[in-house]
Amino acid sequence: MPTTNGSDTAWLLVSTALVLVMTPALGFFYGGMVRAKNALNTLMMSFSALGFVGMAWAFFGYSVAFGHRSAWCGGGEFFFLRGVGLGAQGTIPHILFFAYQGTFAIITAALISGAIVERMRFGPYIAFITLWSLFVYAPVAHWVWGGGWIMKLGALDFAGGTVVHVNAAAAALVCALAVGARKDYARTAILPQNVPFTLLGAGLLWLGWFGFNAGSALAANKTAALAFANTMLAPTATLVVWTLLDLARTKKATAIGAATGIVVGLVAVTPAAGFISPMAAIVLGAVAAFPSYFALLYRARTRLDDSLDVVAAHGVGGIVGALLTGVLASKAWNADGADGGLRQLGIQLAAVAATLAYSIAATFVIVKLLGLATALRAAPRDEALGLDFTQHGEEAYSHGEGAILLLDRRGE
Repeated sequence: MPTTNGSDTAWLLVSTALVLVMTPALGFFYGGMVRAKNALNTLMMSFSALGFVGMAWAFFGYSVAFGHRSAWCGGGEFFFLRGVGLGAQGTIPHILFFAYQGTFAIITAALISGAIVERMRFGPYIAFITLWSLFVYAPVAHWVWGGGWIMKLGALDFAGGTVVHVNAAAAALVCALAVGARKDYARTAILPQNVPFTLLGAGLLWLGWFGFNAGSALAANKTAALAFANTMLAPTATLVVWTLLDLARTKKATAIGAATGIVVGLVAVTPAAGFISPMAAIVLGAVAAFPSYFALLYRARTRLDDSLDVVAAHGVGGIVGALLTGVLASKAWNADGADGGLRQLGIQLAAVAATLAYSIAATFVIVKLLGLATALRAAPRDEALGLDFTQHGEEAYSHGEGAILLLDRRGE
């Protein structure tokens, strides 16, 4: 009969807290890159996921992801946490496993907000991330981690390259297209309101990512140590390459670029963290910088208003990381993994393609249904005033009486 282990439980308690703090960190990472009039709204898009997605996960999502009904859906055996108690799940309490996995669901939904900041109404956004966590995130998590068909296929995804990053980026692309571009996109300069916020967010994300990746070993063991080291090394390589690309292209190393490079490295190493050697992690991080960097530059020349480049950072970075896992994985470093090669690369490609196809299709259905029920984006006047005031009745930075004066004027 399985029993819990104190050391493993202690490490997962810490890891759960680390991953949970990544969602507020994401809010600061995103919030620094928008305009001041939308700073609070952008933060709230992350903070609200803690509540609404957290509740959805407890009531239904966890069961769909980690129940045992079939290879396609976990079913309802754990609805409302029925049967989720203090008994062992591996070597940790089942309730802790539930909580740890819930932090992944929360941040994955919040990632999507980066594509639709500064114009999506807050109410429909909350409804969207709640539904998306249940009907998109939870099924994909079941396929890859919960004993589903992608797991049985042999795909390697240590901590969420497909489940988290590819999944969220596919949804972000659909949302950006469905909601449409900001009214002044490509017409006026849209400058970040607080670059130090973005750097702070990137640093806290990196801290939390140690729980994200090393915690995914689900034990305090050698695999956790490997994932921990790789989570340190891959982003360092991406940061170096990204900075050199900036210097070569513009002769300036931007802080936003540094923060983005760190996140891209973290994204890319996520699926590989527990399966590759430390030197391979450096190679992976260095290589991953190139496609995301140039994808970001290309997107800026299009009409796609993926405001904070979720697709370039999380989509392209996640795909590159997932595919390179199929090349660089080594059973010498993790006997429970696989050796890289053409066969494993093909499996990884199938997992990525299936995740993209399902996430795009299901997200499209959710967005269209919500669009039939209510307006998704703010009215032009509300967008011009800023979503902080029009959606929350507050301002990040008040001047004089701030929002009170605006409120008085609105009533005139």
